[in-house]
Amino acid sequence: MAPHTATEALGTTPDRPATWALRATFATAAALLTTATVLAPPAAAAPAAGKLPYSDQCAFPNGDYPGRPWSLQRVLLDELWSRSKGKGVRVAVIDTGVDVKNPQLARAVDVKAGRNLLPKNLKDEDGDPIERGNENGTTDTVGHGTKVAGIIAARPLDGTGFVGLAPEATIIPIQQNDAEGHGDTKSLAKAIRYAIQAGAGVINISQDTSNALKPSSDLEKAIDEALARKIVVVASAGNDGLGGNIKETYPASYEGVLAVAASDRNNERASFSQSGEFVGVAAPGVDMISTVPQGGHCSDNGTSFSAPYVAGVAALLKARHPDWTAREIVAQIEQTAERTIAGHDRLVGWGVVDPVRALTEDDRPIESPRPEGGLGKAEAPSPAKFQIGETPDERNTRLATYVTVGAAVLVAGLTGTAVAIRDARKRSRRLAGAGAE
Repeated sequence: MAPHTATEALGTTPDRPATWALRATFATAAALLTTATVLAPPAAAAPAAGKLPYSDQCAFPNGDYPGRPWSLQRVLLDELWSRSKGKGVRVAVIDTGVDVKNPQLARAVDVKAGRNLLPKNLKDEDGDPIERGNENGTTDTVGHGTKVAGIIAARPLDGTGFVGLAPEATIIPIQQNDAEGHGDTKSLAKAIRYAIQAGAGVINISQDTSNALKPSSDLEKAIDEALARKIVVVASAGNDGLGGNIKETYPASYEGVLAVAASDRNNERASFSQSGEFVGVAAPGVDMISTVPQGGHCSDNGTSFSAPYVAGVAALLKARHPDWTAREIVAQIEQTAERTIAGHDRLVGWGVVDPVRALTEDDRPIESPRPEGGLGKAEAPSPAKFQIGETPDERNTRLATYVTVGAAVLVAGLTGTAVAIRDARKRSRRLAGAGAE
């Protein structure tokens, strides 16, 4: 099989069936091309000289993002983590690998459980060898999988406000794709089955098939096997939504998979985010800060980074309710999402995920969201009544004033009377004394 360039990996390739080609769901093809051709792999990058300043130009390594990203500012983290931090939950990240050289991921990743499923002896279009990476999936020359993992479970670090939503969950790194698009639906199905064996409670897939074609049934069977084991499967909806484009993407469109669209700071669908009836919820996907290989952070856009935001919430729920089924976890996330209309919306699904609400309104499991359940019903203001004379409030205020003034006068009167009586008694005693003399 001939090697594929980064451009070919984004669409149908002449020597590979269209249903087999997978792509990482970057915001644009140019983003992937830039990452593949400009960013040096970790082994070739120069070591950092001291602490690097944060740069908007993504490089590996980069400086630490100093503030709290907007996607986390919308969450009351203390309240969220008082309920769960995801401890004991294993999240499989099926992606381009997870670089554990980033200090926020070093303790978050189960290195021994990782796996590299890329073909061996990879070569580019010129016949030159391509770095395949470590066998445990901890090499990431693209940076995509490292960003995904950070959004889920990055540990706190002094000097940055960025942290994963589930900072005590454990990442299982499964390297299944790369910048050249060597991942296919066969290897994805294999990766899902490996995640099951590795004890995953949640599986994140930030990829979709080229041209939104439905792949072979084996991938769907692998998804069903995961769901049968109560594993929550979260997948990105895709980034072909410009111009209102609507089409199903896979594996996001499979029954039981929680498909995640991207939202912006206004809780509206990001312009690039895929729409459709298959969308379950939306989550922040614009200007997403996360970890990059070798250390530091970068910003990126795409439903690729909305999916792990939801996978992090799923991990929190999984830790809090280990007996809940995958369907119940998904329904809870959908039910508690923020929405402005009753029912499902093809743009943002059941709404924009609300992590705190998902963890606090969880008294009992549900199988499916209720159309009216998460709708915020703001009451319209009552029209002002035309009032002749004083209003009830004004009358109450007037009476209160009378009572206050009357009480003051009464106190003053009583005080004055007491003084007069005292003075009269003194005079009487003086007169009585004078008469005795």
